[in-house]
Amino acid sequence: MKIKERLKQNSSKLYSITSENVTKAFDYPSVKSKELKEGIKKKIREKAILSTKARLAERNKSFDDYTDEELEIIISDEERKLKDDLKTKSLVAALAILGLDFLI
Repeated sequence: MKIKERLKQNSSKLYSITSENVTKAFDYPSVKSKELKEGIKKKIREKAILSTKARLAERNKSFDDYTDEELEIIISDEERKLKDDLKTKSLVAALAILGLDFLI
């Protein structure tokens, strides 16, 4: 009887370990996808802040001249511009790959 009980325990342990590993394997792409999206958002945010600094430097202003809400609006506007630019460049690249350069 003890052998049967041990086999049941070992098989249940193996089953739980296997199911955990399978779950991790199927969750891996979604986790990596989230990390990639967060990384892209971070890069866009950094570039938007640099663009905002350049925009303020052209006007001889600094971050201290604006409130946090105003700066957030300016930075979000720069983020929107960067995203639109990336979308346009991606579309042009896709059309070029397809050989549809007459649409550009």
